[in-house]
Amino acid sequence: MVACCVVPKLEQFVTYAIVLLALSVTIATSDDIFLDWHVSLDFNVQPVNALQPVITINGMFPGPLINATTNDNINVNVFNDLDEPLLFTWNGIEQRLNSWQDGVSGTNCPIQPGKNWTYVFQAKDQIGTFSYFPSINFLKAGGGFGPIRVNNRPVISVPFPKPEAEFDLLIGDWYQSSYKDIRSRLVASDVIFPEWMLINGKGPYMNPISKTYETFSVTQGKTYLLRISNVGTAWSFNFRIQNHQMVLVETEGSYVDQIQLESLDVHVGQSYSVLVTANQNNAADYYIVASPKLSIATNNSSLVGIAVLHYDNSTTPANGSLPSGPNPFDLQFSINQVKSIRWNLTTGAARPNPQGTFNVTNVTISQTFILQASTATIDRLSRYTVNNVSYLTPDTPLKLADYYANGSGVYELDAYSKNSSIANAVRGVFVASALHKGWAEIVLQNNLDSIDSWHLDGYSFFVVGLGEGEWRPESRFTYNLYDPVARSTVQVYPGGWSALYVFPDNPGMWNLRSQKLRNWYLGEELYVRVYDPDPNPAKERPPPQNLLKCGKYQPSTPPPAPSVSPPPPNPPSKAYSLHKTRSLIAIITTAICFFYIGLY
Repeated sequence: MVACCVVPKLEQFVTYAIVLLALSVTIATSDDIFLDWHVSLDFNVQPVNALQPVITINGMFPGPLINATTNDNINVNVFNDLDEPLLFTWNGIEQRLNSWQDGVSGTNCPIQPGKNWTYVFQAKDQIGTFSYFPSINFLKAGGGFGPIRVNNRPVISVPFPKPEAEFDLLIGDWYQSSYKDIRSRLVASDVIFPEWMLINGKGPYMNPISKTYETFSVTQGKTYLLRISNVGTAWSFNFRIQNHQMVLVETEGSYVDQIQLESLDVHVGQSYSVLVTANQNNAADYYIVASPKLSIATNNSSLVGIAVLHYDNSTTPANGSLPSGPNPFDLQFSINQVKSIRWNLTTGAARPNPQGTFNVTNVTISQTFILQASTATIDRLSRYTVNNVSYLTPDTPLKLADYYANGSGVYELDAYSKNSSIANAVRGVFVASALHKGWAEIVLQNNLDSIDSWHLDGYSFFVVGLGEGEWRPESRFTYNLYDPVARSTVQVYPGGWSALYVFPDNPGMWNLRSQKLRNWYLGEELYVRVYDPDPNPAKERPPPQNLLKCGKYQPSTPPPAPSVSPPPPNPPSKAYSLHKTRSLIAIITTAICFFYIGLY
């Protein structure tokens, strides 16, 4: 009798567990996003009323928004209608186990003029504000950049009330000349700086040469989320809004402890999200300002970006003086501000567990990189270097050579020191190894006279410290190991250093670079190889079926068999319908389980 009673209860318990599992699978399914991009040159855009080629996507400058949710699969079919090769990189998207889609010279063959290629990648376990842009040939200086949003899944709460609306603010410096002309002069000793600051591709409000200006309409009493990205090439900027304060909530995929700010420094390649409430009693228009750091640009300079915050019942144009920001040469203000940005340990982000369940308080460092950025003259030409090595881009992408021949004939792993500078500056293919799943400390030393900005593809890293002068081992005593923010781009102040902790659990070939375009183009970069010898495709995806070949592996010449042959990739049709299949299985399983419960 007892057994008779226990069995149904046990079966019901198991059934309920299956139902919960099925429901969780249903909730976790992702969507496929399909985009067609036609990338071309347009002489009619003229953001500053100057005759120059502007790179547009589907006729848009800036390019279209990629609006995704955590774990969505993004398919971008890029048609290259330019007159030169093209690649896009997805700044801050980690490309988990899939560096084949990273879109930089070390991972991908470029898309040739008149051709197209489809990127397929996942916003895996990420949320936040990011951007995309062309990664080769100095093309970013001509446009082609745009915003990326990765939204929380509905089952994950956001640590602030739902805003009335969201706005993307792509802010960055801009050359008045053709990017091709600037590119041809880069190696000369005379430094050419951008002359303008654009907000969403538009010139400053009230400037007579601006073809148009940007405006954002808000309703009195409502709160809005502003997603701010520095898509420029050279200048850090300070951002502020007349008579309005901001609440900082997120940076590059991390929710932060919310702090109220009068203004915010944003460095090249960085992204932030802030909340702004239209709380002024006077329904009017108000200035939005982005002014360069370490610059004497005055308020009427074209290098001061100005947009308008417009209350929708306003009849009063913006007036008065522009809101004053900190002294642009006061780096201590900037340093104090960045030190005040801390990880929110109590909230979830892409996953429900709080961010603070994973921290760096007691990690063991397996290796240390000490990377010094400086300049050098090599073969009578100006170059930027890392440890006195100016990166030389080979014809064959590193990832391709790594897969087919362990890099043989293209690069030599660890040929240059990760900890010290060589005596004489050279150009070379700098590829450094990182121990798979061994914590790494990266110290970035800035020997330049301007604010530098560094980015690591494939990861978010913890910014544990920064300081003035030369980094020394005892500098570790100043690190914040309790709640350092995780992000993918960090500023390094002139004559100073920044220190990062990163966990190399994402196998691949990853670009570590200066985000300042001139520095990057002239050699301030290297690649970090994270290798897992296990050929299991669950550890690292095999090459995509549409893999482009170039360099040593031309399309007409079949490449040699890879040193470790991975299983063949799934056919595109399976990839296309994967999330639908998962959803269908989950729904059917759920229905069967409920029917089964009904029998009892």
